[in-house]
Amino acid sequence: MTMKLFGWFLGLVLLGAGCKPAASDHAGSTFATHAVHGIIQTIATDRREVRIAHDAIPGYMMAMTMNFPVQNSNALAGLAAGDIVNFELVVGTNDDWAQNFQRVGQTKVTLAPTPGAVGDELKVGDLMPDVAFTTETGALEHLADFRGAAVAFTFFFTRCPLPDYCPRMNHNFANARDLLMAATNAPAHWQFLSLSFDPDTDTPAILANYAGIYRGETTNHWLFAAVANSQLTALAPRLDLMIMRQNGSISHNLRTVVLDPQGRIQHLFDGNDWTPQALADALMTVARQP
Repeated sequence: MTMKLFGWFLGLVLLGAGCKPAASDHAGSTFATHAVHGIIQTIATDRREVRIAHDAIPGYMMAMTMNFPVQNSNALAGLAAGDIVNFELVVGTNDDWAQNFQRVGQTKVTLAPTPGAVGDELKVGDLMPDVAFTTETGALEHLADFRGAAVAFTFFFTRCPLPDYCPRMNHNFANARDLLMAATNAPAHWQFLSLSFDPDTDTPAILANYAGIYRGETTNHWLFAAVANSQLTALAPRLDLMIMRQNGSISHNLRTVVLDPQGRIQHLFDGNDWTPQALADALMTVARQP
């Protein structure tokens, strides 16, 4: 499975040192291009994604090891793990990608080991372990509190605006919720949960403000909350969720889970390629299960 890793940003500034002026494409989206220097760690077999340990991008992103999508696989032709490269990171409203790679050196790469699992990895049909979280209202709640409803939950943190990652998850949830609320045959008992793995920063007040960006004034069926680090240590490996805290930043892959009314796992969405319609359909199906 390809891990989708990324770092958090120092701010929402899209123009700064090492950054070309923003440009607009034919659809009106604004893009900013950042100059980046780093070392290639791995390249996906289809050459559409590359993992790079990169230097800090002044005024934009701290030094991190993360995966970058590549629009044209030929952009990675002739490159391999250990190559030291200069490249461009293009960030738009809804997408981001790496391009224009230039090899400037080579070094030896030692990959960090993947954290071991605590218990067996959960799979479809398994009962989801109970998890406690602090909600945007400051209340302590549990997954078990939502038994009797179909539940979809995903993970995020508020400090990351990279459009392909946390914002994509939240936009997908928003669109899937709209589909369910508009459906005349939708069941009544369903719930979305967006769970932050950055509890020290994502306080109830921060979560409440952040939720409004995606949820608007209608709070029906969607709750934002933060999970304690002690809970995540045990849970994350069992969901194949990788969370790494590095240089004050956080890297992680993307996992979205759908539970039936009995709390059993019915769908596991990996990465960010799934659609809001797929999530809405999955939730509608499991909500009708006895």
